[in-house]
Amino acid sequence: MNKRLILWAIAVLVLIAIPPFVQAIGQPFYLDLTRRILILAIAAISLNLILGYGGLVSFGHAAYIGIGAYTVGIMGFYGLTSGWLQWPVAIVASAIVALAIGAVSIRTSGVYFIMITLAFTQMLYYLGISIAEFGGDDGMRLKAKSQFSGLIDLRDPVAFYYLCLALMLIAVYLVFRLVNSRFGMVLRASKSNDARTRAIGFSPYPYRLAAFVIAGAMCGLAGALYANHTNYITPGLMHWQQSGDIMFMVILGGMATTSGPVIGAFALLLLEDLLSGWTQHWQVILGPLLVLSVIFFRRGLAGIFYKPDA
Repeated sequence: MNKRLILWAIAVLVLIAIPPFVQAIGQPFYLDLTRRILILAIAAISLNLILGYGGLVSFGHAAYIGIGAYTVGIMGFYGLTSGWLQWPVAIVASAIVALAIGAVSIRTSGVYFIMITLAFTQMLYYLGISIAEFGGDDGMRLKAKSQFSGLIDLRDPVAFYYLCLALMLIAVYLVFRLVNSRFGMVLRASKSNDARTRAIGFSPYPYRLAAFVIAGAMCGLAGALYANHTNYITPGLMHWQQSGDIMFMVILGGMATTSGPVIGAFALLLLEDLLSGWTQHWQVILGPLLVLSVIFFRRGLAGIFYKPDA
């Protein structure tokens, strides 16, 4: 445990030092890149709760990024720019949609669960395309960043970066505490042996549904952050490919680990940025590299630093 805390402390110190470092070398692009990674890491952390610890292979997790982002965009479109209002609404809206999707999909398992979550996400994706008032397929521009009454100015890239870092660390801590609680023990037990969990008196359904809703709400927060990061919102945020990217972050970093989603987000997006700057055919190289990483790092990249267990 001490080793993990030391590694976390080093990682946090490095992340804290990034803004002054990139400003010193005159490369603000890397601040934006790291901020994007931190936001998507929150989405990966939320997926890890249901995928890594709950065994729920959701191919529709990107839906909640889209819902969170569109909530901020639509409220801003009508002149409601207060972040104190936008972000809670984005979280609640994502939780409600997750509750509706989870109530249906969690009653199934295996490929049926995957297909139902995928179907719901594609429905929301095509809904985003069909609403012309909010840009349709072209998307919509965010009229103004979320306002926090002078407490923090999201137009300041450094302040926004540190807010994303703080929220990412809070997400890590919340999931860690959750999976190591009585609730988390039942959730992990249902993944390991569903029949035995029922036999000892626990119904997995409400625990899985609660985890599904929590994950959706957390991912909705990532969507609200992403809208402010890009200043532009498109239905593509809800596409199944985005869900696949988030899932691969979790798998690459290490499922059912505390640091895995964060490591996976950094590894995937940094590698993507490196290869795309080298060749326009970067996806041809990235694909085999990701396959090899899964083959040779079966416990994920987190397994390099310590043995994953929780």
